[in-house]
Amino acid sequence: MFRNYVLVGMLLASALLQGQSNLSYVDPTIGGVGHILQPTRPTVHLPHSMLRSFPMKQDQLDDQIHYFPLNMASHRVSFVFQFLPVSGKGDPWNERFTIESEQSTPYYYQATSEMTYNRVEFTPAARSAMFQVTFSGNQGNCLRLGILNQEGEVEVNARTVTGVDHFNGMKAYFYGEVDSDVTDVTYRGEDKKQLLLALSEEARTVRFKYGISYISVEQAKQNLYNEIPGWDFDLIKQKAYDAWDEVMSKINVEGGTEARKRVFYTALYRCCERMVDINEYGRYYSAYDHQVHESDKPFYVDNWLWDNYIALEPLTMILDPEVAQERIRSYVTMYEQSGWMPSFAVVFGDWPAMTGNNAAIWMTDAWAKGLRDFDFEKAYEGIKKGSLEATLLPWNNGPATSLDSFYNEHGFMPGLRPGEVETVKEVDPHWERRQSVSVTIDNSYSDWCIAQMAHYAGYDEDRELFLKRSLYYHNVFREEKGIVWPKDKHGEWIEPYNPSFAGREYFTENNAYTFNWAAKHDFQGLFKLMGGTKQAEAKLDQLFREELGTSKFKFWYIQPDASGLVGQFVMGNEPSFHIPYLYNYMGSPWKTQKRIRMLLDTWFTDDLFGMPGDEDGGGISSFVVFSMMGFFPVTAGIPIYNIGSPTFEKVSIELPNGKQFVINAKGNSVTNKYIQNAKLNGQELSKCWFTHEELAKGGQLELQMGDRPNVAWGSSEKDTPPSYNDYKSIPK
Repeated sequence: MFRNYVLVGMLLASALLQGQSNLSYVDPTIGGVGHILQPTRPTVHLPHSMLRSFPMKQDQLDDQIHYFPLNMASHRVSFVFQFLPVSGKGDPWNERFTIESEQSTPYYYQATSEMTYNRVEFTPAARSAMFQVTFSGNQGNCLRLGILNQEGEVEVNARTVTGVDHFNGMKAYFYGEVDSDVTDVTYRGEDKKQLLLALSEEARTVRFKYGISYISVEQAKQNLYNEIPGWDFDLIKQKAYDAWDEVMSKINVEGGTEARKRVFYTALYRCCERMVDINEYGRYYSAYDHQVHESDKPFYVDNWLWDNYIALEPLTMILDPEVAQERIRSYVTMYEQSGWMPSFAVVFGDWPAMTGNNAAIWMTDAWAKGLRDFDFEKAYEGIKKGSLEATLLPWNNGPATSLDSFYNEHGFMPGLRPGEVETVKEVDPHWERRQSVSVTIDNSYSDWCIAQMAHYAGYDEDRELFLKRSLYYHNVFREEKGIVWPKDKHGEWIEPYNPSFAGREYFTENNAYTFNWAAKHDFQGLFKLMGGTKQAEAKLDQLFREELGTSKFKFWYIQPDASGLVGQFVMGNEPSFHIPYLYNYMGSPWKTQKRIRMLLDTWFTDDLFGMPGDEDGGGISSFVVFSMMGFFPVTAGIPIYNIGSPTFEKVSIELPNGKQFVINAKGNSVTNKYIQNAKLNGQELSKCWFTHEELAKGGQLELQMGDRPNVAWGSSEKDTPPSYNDYKSIPK
């Protein structure tokens, strides 16, 4: 059965041969079937490397490989070139590789075909890779290569293959070599977009190695020779293994089930897919000014900040603060090159998706945590411009529009009434639409972060302006209803309106029940609008119990991203990640402990269905890593971590300064999920949070676990986590 790819046997053998490693727990096929949207792909690559690939099929239940992209240029969005070994007398142009067995790891992939028993193997370097194909027979053995997009070509010269593939307004190049004689070359049609390399009948094991570049074919050749000068497949594989082994050793866990370890380390692996450094040995192409630059510094692209600022980038700030700062420096460079701070900085330029000025949140978070090796003034200039001069509309980046003028004057983005026709040309009227409530709330949070940056720089007038703008979320909260609500251009509440079934006219990928909790900078202010902390707590309890108010079919037809439902809580989408931790702010941290354990155990399992939503290249996985360790960065920009309920008895984080931060959860088990008491570095800890500074210095958090909640621990008002301006831990 083709699902022999499940890694048990292979990983046990690997552990015996190479010594026990955290890497042996990684199963890239976890989440390989999407509940509603995209499956999570078993991507093979080096951590944060330019070259990424996987077998292209519908999902992990599909037993046919359509092709291997030579590179995933941008996560889930752009792919370039294709490769597939083919055999036999059938139609080679449409042949697929039918899988009998499969093995998948971060550093190596292998599949054996069902009928021919041909075997294909793949292992990567940073900007190059190698396929190794073993043919079982001698009938019509070929390598099929081609472009994946509408323009481009592939050419052959003896054993050398080169190509260019046009995608999203730029070009990708490859240079490849075959270690076997090519007996014939056949192009499909009159163009040179796809070709077959016929191999000699004597050829049984054939290797194809190649380099990728965004500069030129010659640069692709240089990338290949710098990384893979020879033909030793096993040597490349071992180097890839070593690179991953080093990363997986940064966090060590003890206790917990084997299944939980597989979930945890697979999530950590997925946190290493993005961002990627596209500097090609002293040169890089930037789509932000369409120039090739000489530089000895990394140039990082491919993150989706709306998804990644929440937990993925904060995790990087802990494990590799230098890389975290390199990424910010790359963003600042992109701003200098293009004139706009990017929204989603992908390889082909800014992909202005989603809502909010998320670069402001990310950079404020880094600065607050002491990561300050970047051009502050230029960064501040860019994020301020993004708030005051750029449009706030979803899926747009550029000059402000008439709707932005309205927002600046009235303090909210106006929504359209049912049946009202869109008149603003910059708005996508068919799908993304205005997302008016989400735009207002998300930018309130972004502006609060800019206010913190202004405070650090001593820009008092800016600080006051952005603090005022940070409270604009009040304007879309309807107090008598106790929930966020859209307004029209006259400032009137829009009716009729269903908070569970509003769609993208008013919200981003979710509904009012999620965005009711989205003012992450001002929880105490939000609770006051809800009638007080106790009323807010009751409302939060109800969130996990609230009925959909319609059929699941209808609900997901309008809001397909709202997956992993518990009541109206959405585990499968990023705006919900912080919500279970809000009980800490309400004096009921035991409820956070209860909810986090339930959510982890329910939605994150070690099987094909173990990812409740679009994984987003580390977006969801970083939530898993943090939450399974036992803490979470609820508000980026405030350098603290909320304590949850760790999955393991012991977690040791290896810090870059050579120290460790250790979480000891004594007596931890499936039932013992509640914290009875806590100590930080031997001192009693009544607070349900700790600072980034305390973590970065190294130390030990001791938690005594039990099977019943201690409702007193962390319940005092003085022990609740800070929000808005009631914290004192951030120096200028």
